[in-house]
Formats: sequence, C-alpha cells, structure tokens
Amino acid sequence: METYSIGEVAKMLNLSVEAIRYYDHEGLLPFVKRDSGGRRRFTTDNIQLMQMILDLKAAGVPIKDIAYFVSWRLDGDESLTTRYDFLDEHEQVLEQKIQQLQASLGYLRFKKWYYKTAAAAGTEAIHLLPDSKQVDPKTYQEYDQLLQQGQTAKDLGNISE
Repeated sequence: METYSIGEVAKMLNLSVEAIRYYDHEGLLPFVKRDSGGRRRFTTDNIQLMQMILDLKAAGVPIKDIAYFVSWRLDGDESLTTRYDFLDEHEQVLEQKIQQLQASLGYLRFKKWYYKTAAAAGTEAIHLLPDSKQVDPKTYQEYDQLLQQGQTAKDLGNISE
C-alpha cells in the first residue's frame, strides 16, 4: 500500500504542514500511522478523510463537531445512523447558507446594474421617485423585465469594455 509524507499530503490538499499537525493534535486524524522514525505516513483513505474534514470545515462545521464525526467512524457500524444524521443536518444548514448567499449575490448584481445605468445617465435620479431618495418601484420592474427577457444578472451589472 502506497503511503505519503505529511509534506506530500500538504501539497495535494493545498494545506500547510502546520495545519495538518493541528488537525492531528485535535484528534481528527486517529487513523494515520507513523513509520519507525515517528513520521506520519498517510494512505489514500487518510487523504480522503482529510478532504472530508476540509469540506466540513468549509461548510462551517466547528472542529469540535468534526472530531465527533471522526470518532464515530471508530465506532464502526453502530454509528452509521448517527453519522448519516450529522451529515444530513449539516447539509440542510449548508443549503440554507447557499440560498442566503444566492439572494445576496442577486441583490449585489441588481445594485451593480443600478449604479452602472445611473453612471451612464450621469445621475441616480433615473432610478428614484421624483424629489426623493427612494428607489422607484419601476426600477425593480425594469430590472426584472430584463431578466425575464433572457439577460443574466451578471451581464446586466458588468460594464462593457
């Protein structure tokens, strides 16, 4: 079975050696064996576990909770439902975050279009109700119509060069 050094794994996963040592210290890498010189030797399975740790971390799962998940792997089949439920819960949380981010991105793109068109007109007044700083509801309708006509929000906000 082929094994990899900590440096090789760090390169593969675009991590620092220190980060891997930290994960090991936090109990996230209980499966990693050491050679006769005390150096960590990683298997392909260990690397897959590291990728899962990174994915959970990127999803906002705290290290402490990731450590629980890893420890449940040591429990074997008796923790299968627990592990499934853990991933299911975090999947739902991540989907909510993605929806929130998509909504934020959509609004940001609307505002880019708003400012792009205002700058082209030389005034923000084109989007405001007369004698106010309130956005005219027709501005939102115009933007929505452009989207319905097949234009993308990203393209609408980008300035053509």
